[in-house]
Amino acid sequence: MKIIPIKTHKIKAFEEDIFLILDKYVRRMPEGSILAVTSKIISLCEGRVVKIGDVDKDELIKSEAEFFLPRKLSRYKIIFAIKNGILAPSAGIDESNADGYYVLWPKDPQETANEIRKYLKRKFRLKRVGVVITDSKTTPLRMGTSGVAIAHSGFEALLDYIGTPDIFGRKLKMTKANIMDALAATAVLVMGEGAEQTPLAIIEDLPFVKFKSSDPSKSELRDLKIELDDDLYAPMLKAVKWRKGLRPVG
Repeated sequence: MKIIPIKTHKIKAFEEDIFLILDKYVRRMPEGSILAVTSKIISLCEGRVVKIGDVDKDELIKSEAEFFLPRKLSRYKIIFAIKNGILAPSAGIDESNADGYYVLWPKDPQETANEIRKYLKRKFRLKRVGVVITDSKTTPLRMGTSGVAIAHSGFEALLDYIGTPDIFGRKLKMTKANIMDALAATAVLVMGEGAEQTPLAIIEDLPFVKFKSSDPSKSELRDLKIELDDDLYAPMLKAVKWRKGLRPVG
C-alpha cells in the first residue's frame, strides 16, 4: 500500500468549492486507488461552521448529537456523543484549523463521498476508484488520536473472514476486518493532524480492497453499525444514562 498526501492552499469557510479544490490539486488517480478527504474541508466548503462566541457550544453539540452525556460526567469536561452511529467527543465538532469557527461534520458525508467518487470516475475514466472521508477519533485506554472513516464509496468496507480457516484449519467465527477505518487511519497518519495542510491523499496498491461500481447500499451501510444492546462494550456503554440529542437517530 502506498499513500501520497496532497498539499493545498489554506481552505477557509464560505470561500471554497470541494470540486474546484479536487480539480486543482488531484491531478492523477491510478486505476484501483482511493482518495482520502478530510471531513473538515468538506464542512468548510459547505459552510457547516458556526462562529465561536455566537452560540453556546454545549447547545450546539446537543443539536448535532443523537445521544450525549453531560459534561459534568467527564473528568476533562468533555461532552461525549453518539452521531451517525459513531462515538464522537463533542459530536465531531472541532475548532482546529478553522480560523475562529466551530466546524461541524458535513451535512451528508455519505452523499458527498458518492458524488466525489462519481466525479473521479468521470474525470480520470476509471472503472475501480474509491473515496473515504476521514476524521479523527480517540481510543479508550490509549493516548493520542487516529483516523476514522465517517463515509466511504466505491469499495467494500468490510472484509469478511467468517467461515474461512485460520493457519491451523480452524474456521473463524467472528472476524471481519474493517477496511474502511483501517484505510482512514493510515491516510490520516500520512496527512497529519496539525499544520501540514495536506487534507487529501491518494491511496494506491490495494490488492486487499474489493472495489465496487456502485454506491454503498442501505443494507451495506446498516451492516457497518452495531446497535448499543448488541455491542461488545454494551456493559460499559449502558452503565451510563445517555440523553437524547436533537439529531434524529439514523
